[in-house]
Amino acid sequence: MSRNRGVAIIIQDNKIVLIKRTQNNEVYFVFPGGGIEENETPEEATIREAYEELGVQVEIQKLVTKYEYKGTQYFYEARIIGGVFGTGKGEEFTKGDRGRYILVWIPIKGLFNLNIKPYEVAEMIVHCYKNAKSDDIQ
Repeated sequence: MSRNRGVAIIIQDNKIVLIKRTQNNEVYFVFPGGGIEENETPEEATIREAYEELGVQVEIQKLVTKYEYKGTQYFYEARIIGGVFGTGKGEEFTKGDRGRYILVWIPIKGLFNLNIKPYEVAEMIVHCYKNAKSDDIQ
């Protein structure tokens, strides 16, 4: 089933927020985000999902990329403006049937060493980060 998603790219102190997932004996990393609900924009979904998964309020900075996989995934650069990181109450943390979720801050330079989904977006972020001035990225 295809479903469009809103996804947050949050970078602070040369690190990026990812969710470490363990499901069916596979360990991989994903960007925080989730499905866009009916009558919700991709930006609204990204803000809602960041709160549900991370426990933080975010402000959308810009659309970084769109990625087509089982629907359109909208990746937004976002910055934390409130809340308490790690207090998310989304169903992925409360229902045991969806595998294990752990929030992690990963150094940007370490992204190539991880099983990240989608890997193409991680590659783009590393490339953009290397070419950006330090004050261009949160």
